[in-house]
Formats: sequence, C-alpha cells, structure tokens
Amino acid sequence: MLDRPKISDVAPDRPVIRQLDEAAINRIAAGEVVERPASAVKELVENALDAGAGRITVDYADGGKTLIRVTDDGCGMTGTDLPMALARHATSKIDGTDLLNIHSFGFRGEALPSLGAVGRLTITSRAAGAEGASITVSGGRMEAVRPAALNRGTVVELRDLFHATPARLKFMRSDRAEAMAIGDVVKRLAMAEPAVGFTLRDVSGGEARVVFRADPEPGDFFDALHGRLARVLGADFAGNALRIDAERDGLRLTGYAALPTYSRGSGVAQFLFVNGRPVLDRMLFGALRAAYMDVLSRDRHPAAVLGLTCDPQLVDVNVHPAKSEVRFRDPQGARGLIISGLRQALAGAGHRASSTVAGETLAAFRPEGARVYQMDRPSQASFSRAFQAQAPVPPAPDSAAAGGYAEAPGFAEEPVARIFDAQPSPDTARPLGAARAQLHENYIIAQTATGMVIVDQHAAHERLVYERLKAQRDGAGIAAQALLIPEIVELSAGDAARLLDHADDLAALGLVVEAFGGGAVAVRETPAILGTVNAAALIHDILDDLADQGTSARVQARMDAVLSRMACHGSVRSGRQMRPEEMNALLREMEATPLAGQCNHGRPTYVELQLADIERLFGRR
Repeated sequence: MLDRPKISDVAPDRPVIRQLDEAAINRIAAGEVVERPASAVKELVENALDAGAGRITVDYADGGKTLIRVTDDGCGMTGTDLPMALARHATSKIDGTDLLNIHSFGFRGEALPSLGAVGRLTITSRAAGAEGASITVSGGRMEAVRPAALNRGTVVELRDLFHATPARLKFMRSDRAEAMAIGDVVKRLAMAEPAVGFTLRDVSGGEARVVFRADPEPGDFFDALHGRLARVLGADFAGNALRIDAERDGLRLTGYAALPTYSRGSGVAQFLFVNGRPVLDRMLFGALRAAYMDVLSRDRHPAAVLGLTCDPQLVDVNVHPAKSEVRFRDPQGARGLIISGLRQALAGAGHRASSTVAGETLAAFRPEGARVYQMDRPSQASFSRAFQAQAPVPPAPDSAAAGGYAEAPGFAEEPVARIFDAQPSPDTARPLGAARAQLHENYIIAQTATGMVIVDQHAAHERLVYERLKAQRDGAGIAAQALLIPEIVELSAGDAARLLDHADDLAALGLVVEAFGGGAVAVRETPAILGTVNAAALIHDILDDLADQGTSARVQARMDAVLSRMACHGSVRSGRQMRPEEMNALLREMEATPLAGQCNHGRPTYVELQLADIERLFGRR
C-alpha cells in the first residue's frame, strides 16, 4: 500500500490573508451596485429625488456607455460636502442608528464612490447661499475641489463607464438595448413621483433628441398619478384603469389597475412600488396574478401600477445592494391586501369592459388602407339628387297596359332605418340597452341611447351562472368528503412542516391534512366538488406554490375550474333562439352582476359601438 502524504507535503505554502486596497474595494462594490448604464442612471436619479428636485434631466450617449449626465434643481452640495460624498458609506440620508427607519431612496453611501471607481465622474453642485464647486474622480483617483459656475442644484456627469474595468464592457448589450433599459428606469421613477418633471435625452452624435418627457402633474395624488400614467403607459391604459385605494393593518394600497379585458400577453405593464420605491418582488407579483386569477386565462397578464405604503419599520429594504427586493414583517398581510383590494375594485366595475374592445371591433370593420377625405364626400344636395335618381317609379294606372310609366317624385330625404317595435322601449336608456335582434342564434343586438351593443349570449350567460355558483358555494360553505382510507403522502421533513403550517387554510377549502409521523402527511378529506382527487399530485403542486410564492391558491383554482365547467355546460348554448323578453332579462342581469363584462377566461362578453363611430365607418361624419 502507498503511504498517505503528509499535509505539509501537499500544501507547503499557506495562503496569506491580506487587506484589499481601497480601489479594489470600490470596484467590487461597483459590481454589486452598477451592473449596466441603467443601474447608474437609477442611482443618480434617486439621489436627485432625495435632494428634493422638482425637475430632473437625464442625458446619455451611446446607450450610456460613453456619457450619462443627470441634472437636477435640488438642494445641492457645498464644496466641503463633495469629497465626503465620494467617500464609501458616507451619506446624508441616515445616521446609522436605525436601519429600519428609512424614508429615502438611497442610504448605503455606495453609489457615487462605486461610479467613480469604474468611470470618470464629475460632480458640479451649488447649495443655497454657497458658491458653486466641482470635483472629479477617475478610476478611484480623486482630484481637488475647484470653483464652478452653476445656478442651483447638481450636475453629475459620468463618462466612459467601466473604463477602469474593461472586462465588464464585454458583457454590455447593444446601444439600443442599453438605451431602452435607461428609458425603462426613468419611466418607473416617473410613475413613482408624478409631481416631479422628467426629461430623457439622447445626445449621441452631438445632437440632443428628447426620448421621453413628463412635466410635473397638478392636482391631488390620484389625479397626478392618473395623468402621469396616461403619459407613460398611454391613454388606453388610463382610460381603462380602475382606481385602487385600500387599507388594512397599517398598510395602504393605492394606484390603478386595468380591467381584465385590457390584458397583455406578458407582464410588461406591471409596476409595483413600496413606499415609493420601485421593487421586483415575486410575492407581490404573485398576489397581483392571484387577484386576476378568476377573470383571466393563464396566457394573459393584468396591467397595473400599484403602490404599498406603510411605516418603514414594517418593511426591510436593506436586503440587496440594488434595493429592488424588500421583506415585509407580515408578508401575508401585504399579499392579502393586494388581492382583496383588486378584487373589490374589479367587482365594483360591474359589467364594464375596456374601451379598446370597441376600437378593435371598428378596426376590423374598416377596410385596410381605405381613406375617405372630406373633399371626396358628396354634399347634402348631391345626396338628395342621387336618392331621387335611384328611387323606383311605379307604373301609372292608365298606362300600365301599354307598359308606360308615369312621372313620380323621388325620395324627399335620405331613408331612415325603421324599428319594428310597437312601443319604444325605455330599456334603451339602460347601459346595455334594449334587445332588437338575434343574429346567428348567438349574438344579441341591443340598442342604447347613444349606439348599439353586440352581446355573445353564451359567454355572457356563462359568467352569470359562474358567479351564481360561486355565491352558492361561499354561502353554504365548502363541502368536504372524507376518504374511506386516508391517503399517505411521503414528503421531506421540511416540506411536511411547510404544508402543515398552512393546514388551517387548506381545511377551510375542504382539504384536511394531518401529520403522520416523520415526513409523511395523511390526507383525510378532499373538496367534494373535485370528485376523485390524486391527493399526492395535489399536495406536491401546493408545495411548489408555497416554495415559489409563500402561499398557494391551487385548491381554490381547481374548485373554480370545476365551477367554470359547470357554468359552461349550464349556460345558454350557441344556436338557441331566444325570445325578446329572454334577451332583455339577460341584459338586465349582466348589468347587475360583477365582472359580467368578461367571460371566465377574460374575453369580452359584449362590444359597445357608439353611433358616431358607426356613422364614421360609412363616411357619414
């Protein structure tokens, strides 16, 4: 046998522990704080907001790789403050005694020294009652403070980002991609601060091109936020968004959430803020998704801008250097507030559907590329002469035998549509109007005071039956069926403990689980409405949800899916002829039922067309 070598023979030289120099420390810190040009813009704009700026201008060149300049009209700094601002862990935001009592965007004191370590940074600033001053730091080497001309505020200019760490430049994306990331950061902060004006300019090539501009919005918070969202996300979102204002246990939820029929193919229109700070938190986004679970299909995503406000002591923002993650003292309380606040707002919207549905319908009617110009439209007199020329001339009694025709006047005016109804219906003043016809045994045509409504009778009735079944289930409670032989599911000790922590919540949904020794659990009861259940598969799905989101709506979702299928089979089928009183009864029930504007999968149940839009299709306007 071979002799085992001695440790001294294997490692004759022991590694020596040494202190890194300040430049290396700053470059390492910059790797955590500054990942790309957009990260630098985020840190600098947040500093401007903390300084009380009312207007902020961001200039960049070549996607921010060669130039980033942020100008603000905040409180500014003196020449004495500038060297301290570039020192690591030096900040005016906190005094260090309480890291949970944070009321500002920044508090680590790492952004400016990190930027100075990887780029060429120049700060020019002037505080009220002081002279302007400037300081430059390049690759971690700081120069002396010198006088500078500036009215008020601060200008931070960062050139040649990552010139001191050229390896990082290899990981940069194209100029266009980096510029889009900068725009996304500025727009998120603009939504967080609607009372502040933002201007974003691309100065590549020496010419300044305004990419985004948002002036300070007037009015109270909700009015200002609504105006800012119309500027950032578009008028369609603002016109189809519901105001959200809910409060519970020291947490307040505010913002706007779009109607289910105004959904997106991805989560690009979802923005969440905690105490004004943009965050990317899986638990909060999961709560947003859960709130729309009953009105959207899995391949559609809601659009919303929501802000959670609470005492800083209830949330920890000191989780990651980028400050995009937070930890709530009561995460389930925050999640529950988002779900209940959104569902209450959606239910309060009643039968309302998004206005974009009508726009898409009109676009489908309009011939591609066809345009009607005002000069091409005939005048009213031309219309009258055309109708007279086209009017049929009946044969005269005294010349019928000879095959002759007598002169007869044409139409005196344009023909009008005739409604075959003995009495004008007062239902036309209602939101969904009065039924006038049924087309293809599936679509109800209703007349309103200002236009017409086209209703998908099967989709509408499916939603009505579904809401009725859910109300019955919630009123009578969820019936559970006891298993003759409990099903034993083997789990790890950690998974079993995590599942049993939520046993009371699962029992309220009809799923009763108990500990069975070791890591095993016994499933003793399942929701009766689900019929035969693969308990092991259901338990593992619930555990996946708990690991990903900290909670699970798996059982609730399965029960809702069963009720949805029951509603589909129990609703008015396509192809059934309906009497006028049945159609009107359906319209009235839609008006009184929450969420009746979309079916169980998020598709619209009706389309409303304004008379002015219909006339425009025919060139009458």
